[in-house]
Amino acid sequence: MLRALLSLPVRLLEFGGSIVGIRHGTEEPHYTVVQQIPGAQIRRYGPRIAAETTVTSSEETARNVGFRRLARYIFGANHAGAKIAMTAPVAQEPVSVHGEKIAMTAPVSQTADGEGRWVIRFFMPADKTMESLPEPDDDAVKLVTVPEETVAVRRFTGSRSRRAIAAQTAELMRAVRGAGFEPTGSPATWFYDPPWTAPPLRRNEVVVPVKPNL
Repeated sequence: MLRALLSLPVRLLEFGGSIVGIRHGTEEPHYTVVQQIPGAQIRRYGPRIAAETTVTSSEETARNVGFRRLARYIFGANHAGAKIAMTAPVAQEPVSVHGEKIAMTAPVSQTADGEGRWVIRFFMPADKTMESLPEPDDDAVKLVTVPEETVAVRRFTGSRSRRAIAAQTAELMRAVRGAGFEPTGSPATWFYDPPWTAPPLRRNEVVVPVKPNL
């Protein structure tokens, strides 16, 4: 019975299609705009706490499986039975079969059949700490501290397909290198809206950590 009650909010969120991101009135991590470059924006984020999970599947399936797993955590599948406010964005990042982040030089992040390993993250509200957040019931969900970082961000609307994200990531990398920034990590994709949002109104972002220009 308890499991059914905990899963109800997740099922309601899923109404209308597969889930990926909720934006309406939700909190977002604070950042400072460092520089605007052609085709991208350079931002500085402070340390953030995130709940994350790793999924092995196709890009879009991993996104949805990871979302459901993390949604159960914030809707009460934790040691305190507590609910945690939903924030945006939902982050997705590729990892290798050994668990490391994909190097920026890697040409693709999935195999030919579309399978890959992906980390999906929910960022926790800013007023939460590692001490105040309840432990997840699911061992596949971990609480982590994301260190402060400088990132290059390219915003786009429309399709969230594998092909569309790959094209936007390629544009981001051209913008980063063209502006003289050095990538320092693997790319990620951030999603701010549910899938039934009209494509022209969606806010999606491709992101890559960069070395700050001093």
